[in-house]
This record gives sequence, structure tokens and C-alpha cells, in this order.
Amino acid sequence: MRWLSLLGVIRRTGRIAEPAPPRPAPDPSVVVPDALRGSVQVRHVDAGSCNGCEIEVGAAFGPVYDVERYGARLVASPRHADVLAVTGVVTHNMVEPLVRTVEATPEPRLVVAIGDCARNCGMFAGGYGVAGSVSDIVDVDLEVPGCPPRPEAIVAALRQVTGR
Repeated sequence: MRWLSLLGVIRRTGRIAEPAPPRPAPDPSVVVPDALRGSVQVRHVDAGSCNGCEIEVGAAFGPVYDVERYGARLVASPRHADVLAVTGVVTHNMVEPLVRTVEATPEPRLVVAIGDCARNCGMFAGGYGVAGSVSDIVDVDLEVPGCPPRPEAIVAALRQVTGR
């Protein structure tokens, strides 16, 4: 392990060469096309969140959790994506951009709702600026619960998609 000493205080700075956790049990309710097995390109869409889920998505793709080792990679364009990872409630201003992003993503594609707000509006349910949850606007294939969900849960969901 690496250690960091700042002003005489010794701190542990992360996990190095840690073995991969066991493969998550497949969820029979999630149908993943064979074309998406092995490696997927992920486009993240913030539909109106508080940014709590974005921090956890960033951590999942960061060096500690490193979801890329399981075949999930972030891309900048929905035209290059296989999976759309949507966070937050869908606000009135984001309904059309979300629908257009889903339409711009080539088939076969999966939509993953990350966090309680994306799943059921969470604490923002009934808000004046809220159009609804992600599943109220577009078809959702997989949901990740939590407010915010832990990076391990996001990694497990994407591992379920890639099968790795």
C-alpha cells in the first residue's frame, strides 16, 4: 500500500492492485442484447439532479472503482453510446433534450436510471419544475437505487450490462 505523510500525519491513499469483486448475480428482469455484452460506451445525461449522483458516477469511473476495467467507458456523444446513464428528475426544460438524446443513440441501446430521483423523483416528487421520473419520459431498462447510489452499485449495474 502507498502511504502519504502530510505534516507528520500518515494517511492511506487508496487501493492498489486490488482483485476484482465477484461477478454480480444477473437480474432476470433486465434483458441485455448480446451486441452489448463485453464492452459498452456510456453517455451520461443529467436531467435535473442535485449533483449528488454525478459525484458518485465520477467516482465509479475514477481510479479507485475503475468501471472501465469491466468494459464500460464514458463517451461525449450519444451517437457513439450504447448505454445512456440518466441521473436526476426530469425537469420541464430537459424533457425534449432527453428524448432527443435517446433518439440520437443507435439501437440496440439501454437506458439506466441512476438514483432515486431518476427512478421515482425522490425528494423532488411534486415539485413545480419536475416533469417526472426518467421512466415517465423514456423507456428505462435498468435502475440503480440510492440517494445517491454508492459507486459500487453503479459499477455492479454496468457489470450486469457488460457481463464482465
